Amino acid sequence: MRFANILFILALVLCPSVHAEQAPAEEAEATDSYGYYGLEPEIVTNYVTESSRLGYIRVSIELMLEDASNVAIVEHHAPLVRSTIIEILGEQTEERIKSLTGREQIRRLCFETVNNMLEKEVGEPLLVNLLFTKFLYQ
Repeated sequence: MRFANILFILALVLCPSVHAEQAPAEEAEATDSYGYYGLEPEIVTNYVTESSRLGYIRVSIELMLEDASNVAIVEHHAPLVRSTIIEILGEQTEERIKSLTGREQIRRLCFETVNNMLEKEVGEPLLVNLLFTKFLYQ
């Protein structure tokens, strides 16, 4: 009887660790397919401030792709992506650029616009996310 209890306790202790080892492997398989494409060089453009002087913005952008094999497609359309983002940034107000919530709104607008544009060009949305890795303004 004592031996059966020890085996039962041992089985309970080892079973969760077996499941714990499988979960990270499954997560790794799911995230291995993502790819990133960095727009190089950084985007530097201007925007009009409320005092009618020019403000400058410098942004580094990484595009998170659903599939790493799509990097070549995005690279081919990089000039169009870059131009689209520059247009969006140039239309923003000083207030929006300088606030954290405004920055997030700009990021989402860039993501949605670029993804829609890529969908028109390629036939499917390729982006999972658009990340500002640097966002400086003056």
